[in-house]
Amino acid sequence: MSENNWNLEPSLESVAQVQIKPQYELFINGKWQAPLAATYFATVNPADEKHLAHIAQANAADVDLAVKAARAAYDNVWSQLSGAARGKYLFRIARLMQEKARELAVLETLDGGKPIRESRDIDIPLACNHFFYYAGWADKLQEAFPGQQMEALGVAGQITPWNFPLLMLAWKVAPALACGNTVVLKPAETTSLTALKFAEICQEAGLPAGVVNIVTGYGDTGAALVAHPNVDKIAFTGSTAVGKQIQKACIGTPKKVTLELGGKSANIILEDAPIDQAVEGIINSIFFNQGHVCCAGSRLFVQESIAEQVIAKLKFRLQSIYVGNPLDKNTDIGAINSKKQLETIEEYLSIGLAEGAEIYQPDCTLPSPGFYCKPTIFTDVAQSARIAQEEIFGPVLTIQTFRTMEEVVQKANNSPYGLAAGVWTANGARIFGLSSQLQAGVVWANTYNKFDPASPFGGYKESGFGREGGRHGLSAYLQFKN
Repeated sequence: MSENNWNLEPSLESVAQVQIKPQYELFINGKWQAPLAATYFATVNPADEKHLAHIAQANAADVDLAVKAARAAYDNVWSQLSGAARGKYLFRIARLMQEKARELAVLETLDGGKPIRESRDIDIPLACNHFFYYAGWADKLQEAFPGQQMEALGVAGQITPWNFPLLMLAWKVAPALACGNTVVLKPAETTSLTALKFAEICQEAGLPAGVVNIVTGYGDTGAALVAHPNVDKIAFTGSTAVGKQIQKACIGTPKKVTLELGGKSANIILEDAPIDQAVEGIINSIFFNQGHVCCAGSRLFVQESIAEQVIAKLKFRLQSIYVGNPLDKNTDIGAINSKKQLETIEEYLSIGLAEGAEIYQPDCTLPSPGFYCKPTIFTDVAQSARIAQEEIFGPVLTIQTFRTMEEVVQKANNSPYGLAAGVWTANGARIFGLSSQLQAGVVWANTYNKFDPASPFGGYKESGFGREGGRHGLSAYLQFKN
C-alpha cells in the first residue's frame, strides 16, 4: 500500500462466491473435452503469484475439432434460427452474466490483477451491456443496413487479449452470434478463467452445442485457429506485431479480418482547459487502469503556459494513489498481469532514464510477492524517444509541451499508432478542430476511456482496421450481396 496520508483499513472483496476448478478442459461442441495431447499449463494470481488452476493447452488437432463443431452448428442449427430466436439466447446469456456479475468480477481480478473496482464497475457491466445491445439487433439486421442483402459469414475465429478478458470476449462473441455466425474463441493464456466461466454460462443458457467453442493455449493455438481453412472470419485484439503476422497469414485467403492492435494515444491539455478535471482525467486514463488499456492516454501534451502547473498537480495527485491488493476496494493500481509484462515495463523505465528523461515516482512500498509497478511520470521527453513512440502497456506517462495547435497536431500524429486521443479545453471549436485533424479512431473531449455498446471502436495505421461496437460492429460479421 502506498505510504501517504490516508490510513484506510483494508476492504477486501470476498472470494467465497468464486469456485475455481483445479483443472479446466477445452469447451468443444457444448462439452468439456480433455486436450488430445493431454497437456496443461498453470495460471497464477499476479497479486501474490499463487497458483489458481491448470488450463488445457489445445493443439492444432483440438482446434480442428472445435472448428468442425462450429461449422456443424452453423450449418445445421444456428443459421436456421430466426434473428428473434438468436436474440433470445443472447438475452439469456446477458441476464446470466448479470446474475453472476460479482463472481465474474472477482474472477477477473484474481486472474488478471486489475483492481476490483475496475472489474466490478466497468468491465463486467460493459460486457453484459454488449450482449443486451446485440441481442436487440439480432432481429433488426435489415434495419441496421436498409436496402441491402446480407448473410452471416459462417465460423468466426476470435482471439482476445489479457487486459480486458471478458469485455473483449463480449465485443466479439455478441455481434458474431447476433449476425448468425458460430464462434471458436482463443482467450489469452494468462487470463482464461472468465472465458471458461462464460462457457459454463453458455451451457446454462441452453445455447446449442457448437455455437460457442473455447480453446485455450498459447500463441501456437491462436496460429492454428488463424490458419484453419474452414474459418471464415478472424477477429483479433492484441499486439501490433502479432496482428501483422495474422494479416500476412490471411493474405490470399477468403477470410475476413478485423484487427484491434496497439496504441500510444495522445491526451492534449490546452491552456483554457479545466485543469483539475483534466488532471483527474489523465490519472484515470493511464494509472487507474495500470496503463493496460490499449487506448490508454500514455502520451500527454500540455500547452507550455500551463505545463508547470499541470505537472505539479499530477505529481501531487500521484502521492495519494494506492498500489496494493487488487481485491482491496481502496486500491487504485493493482498487479501487473504477468512477470513477463512487468519485466517489459521495467525495461522501458531504464530506457527512459538512458534517453535523458526525468523520472518521477511517488514514495510507496510495493507489495511482495506479486507483480507490481509504481506509477511513473517522465518529463523532458524528446519526440523521438522510444518511451514516447513505443507502447509500454504499463502505468507510465510521458509528458511533452507544445505552443500552437499546429505543433500539437504534428506531434500527436507523429506515431505509428492511431487508436485514440483526448482533448481538454473549454472551447468547443477547438475540440472539433483538433478532433478532425488527429489521426485516431476515437477522440474523447474533456473525458477519457468512456465506452458504450452503441459506439464503434477501432484505430488508424498500426492500431489496426475494422470497428467493434455499435452498428459498425455488425458489419464485421456479415457478407453483403450488393
